[in-house]
Amino acid sequence: MLWQEAAAFPGCMSLRPCRTLSATRPACCVSVCFVSAVVSFDALAVNTHATKQTVIEARGLTKIFRDFWGRPRVAAVQDLDLQVDAGEVFGLLGPNGSGKSTTLKMCLGLLYPSRGELRVLGCSPRDVSIKSRIGFLPEESYLYPYLTAEEILDFYGRLSGLAASTRRERIEALLAMTGLAAARHRRIGEFSKGMSRRVGLAQALLNDPDLILLDEPTSGLDPIACRQMKDLILTLARRGKTLVICSHRLPDMQDVCDRVAILHAGRVCAEGPVRELLRRPEAWRITLPAMPEEKLRQIVADLTSVLGAQPLVEPCLQSLEQFFVEIISRQQTAADGAASSAIPSYLRGPGV
Repeated sequence: MLWQEAAAFPGCMSLRPCRTLSATRPACCVSVCFVSAVVSFDALAVNTHATKQTVIEARGLTKIFRDFWGRPRVAAVQDLDLQVDAGEVFGLLGPNGSGKSTTLKMCLGLLYPSRGELRVLGCSPRDVSIKSRIGFLPEESYLYPYLTAEEILDFYGRLSGLAASTRRERIEALLAMTGLAAARHRRIGEFSKGMSRRVGLAQALLNDPDLILLDEPTSGLDPIACRQMKDLILTLARRGKTLVICSHRLPDMQDVCDRVAILHAGRVCAEGPVRELLRRPEAWRITLPAMPEEKLRQIVADLTSVLGAQPLVEPCLQSLEQFFVEIISRQQTAADGAASSAIPSYLRGPGV
């Protein structure tokens, strides 16, 4: 990552490129942003992309929806080239109708490409042998409304071929993680959208998949549940799981994704590591610790004399999400139904 400690102020100042979207910063600091000469760290970058195992590979992938007479009506995906490596959190971004969900459904074998090549876990998406290694959370949670949360997870566990003892252990852990332990005997039809999304997430993780496809995973979730969802995604990535996420919540994607691809009209408009795409090479941001205003004014004056222009100085702000989570966490009691922060051990893996 492009992160350098400033040699002139060791231990008390960090130097990093400016990004087009603001990141969460500690409240007890001052940020100084100024325009500077471009410093290249390309020689220090290590290319690990080619050494990793490819989990999803698409070449010229195209999906055209046709009418009753076979005439082409909509080109949902056009000549898509994509590669997702093992252990990577990859984000698919784009406006409505850009082809994100269609791409996921082709990766699942639910839709067949009109042309092009697509390999998932080294096989065709329609190969039944890889289905047990994939977890999927659709944009809408289509669950049997007359079953309870516990029954629906047991049903999917049976479909996955899990032993009874393994099902019981994982269902218990997932219900606790998603905050549904107290509602385990309620029917799905009585659940709110947020609760249904939590059940959908639990079923997607029940079989401990290698590849996890999440379509709008934070839709319908409150800010605390969103924070827990992002923590879970990062934990799964550290264990080596591969995650492909579609979402319109750009701050969430920025927090968790290693790389993103931006789609428009079924084509990739931009693709690459998040930090590289958001970097502004013409400017840098310096983060300073809290200090008296007199000392800050002296530092700004010194920078102005060196640069020939006055830098922009503004106080650091934490994100609204972070502030909300802190406030609610202090007020929240240990009542039944509160989501647990503990991630099941089978998902964490050894040493995580």
